[in-house]
Amino acid sequence: MWSTTLYEHPLPALQWGAVLVVTLAAALTDLRSRRIPNVLTGSALLGGLLVAGWVGGVPGLLDSLAATLLLASPFVILFAVAHGGAGDAKLMGALGSWLGVVLGVATLFAVCLCGVILAVVFASSKGKLAVVLGNLGGTARGLLQPVFGIGSYRDAARLMPAASEGLQMPYGIAIFAGAVLAAGGTWLWKSS
Repeated sequence: MWSTTLYEHPLPALQWGAVLVVTLAAALTDLRSRRIPNVLTGSALLGGLLVAGWVGGVPGLLDSLAATLLLASPFVILFAVAHGGAGDAKLMGALGSWLGVVLGVATLFAVCLCGVILAVVFASSKGKLAVVLGNLGGTARGLLQPVFGIGSYRDAARLMPAASEGLQMPYGIAIFAGAVLAAGGTWLWKSS
């Protein structure tokens, strides 16, 4: 089945090695400059698509493209309505190109888990945990209301806190930590 093509990647060391190197570089630049360079995300995306097509043919390329869209989508929404970083969205899309749908979804969950944990630690270290939790509640309400048919995303944007009220965390660190967690989990899963 095409959706599992990159799950059965013949060169998992290349696949996960690329993901870990790219996410480490992104985390370091995000920490230093609060930006993730387009040259990093663009070259990672192109490399992932090329390798996916090379090792999996058309099914591999389809798996890569589907995962690119799947992993980038939540971060594009966060960028559009909740002041998230565009570099984070591009980085997640690039990771999807290397991982495919199955490993990409596992990585997406790991990144989100690490993001929540790091956000709590980051906010606590700045003495702003209560403010961040309040902002998180407003953001969640704003994003979920249209899902349940209570208004639109335009209405939701008004419910969310202003960007100036938020605490900006370099999310590239969470993406790297999530990639490490997913790589380790995948290795354990496949080796047992």
